[in-house]
Amino acid sequence: MINVFIGYDSKEKIAYHILTESILRHSSVPVSFTPIYLPNIQDSFNRPRNSLSSTEFSFSRFLVPYLMNYNGWALFIDCDMLFKADIKELWNLRNDDYAVMCCQHNYTPKNLSKFGNQIQTVYEKKNWSSLMLMNTSKCAKLSRYYVHNATGLELHQFKWLEDNQVGALPLEWNWLAGEYPYNPNAKNIHFTEGGCYFEKYEDCDYSSDWFNIYTNTVKIQL
Repeated sequence: MINVFIGYDSKEKIAYHILTESILRHSSVPVSFTPIYLPNIQDSFNRPRNSLSSTEFSFSRFLVPYLMNYNGWALFIDCDMLFKADIKELWNLRNDDYAVMCCQHNYTPKNLSKFGNQIQTVYEKKNWSSLMLMNTSKCAKLSRYYVHNATGLELHQFKWLEDNQVGALPLEWNWLAGEYPYNPNAKNIHFTEGGCYFEKYEDCDYSSDWFNIYTNTVKIQL
């Protein structure tokens, strides 16, 4: 069983459902989905959002080890993604030498804003935390108190770990649509600027792949 935690944002409800469908369609093993939805975890986490929090799960993603009782591996992913390959391939890349494994992007965003006219913040290790394989027993510093009080950069730049505790994954598992060139071999698409379910981005790279899953999910099969 692969434990998958997905950041849930009320502005992008459809994104969550199409992402889970894309994972199920390609997966060769059972998958367990847990949405990180703020109303569901309000007894454990009530950190206020700030002006730089572009999603509802900007900080709550770091509660995954706590939610796993610091036991075993789990995968966290943003909701604005679309899997095009078997999640088992990604899961098999786990390495117990690391506390976290992620796609280690090194880029500067092309635009100063993204979906909903949100500010496109620029910082080192941007988007590293949008997909994380987490060896939760080695993430003990991510207590409820720490996640509630640490700065955004402390969390997203993995300042709660030593550099040698963060392992690298192939970029194909977090391919940034619109930031990277079109790649037919990308295994997981990340609509980081804005999903094609927003009118402004409906013709972005890989939108046909997203709408294909959407159409075949919502239509009634007789």
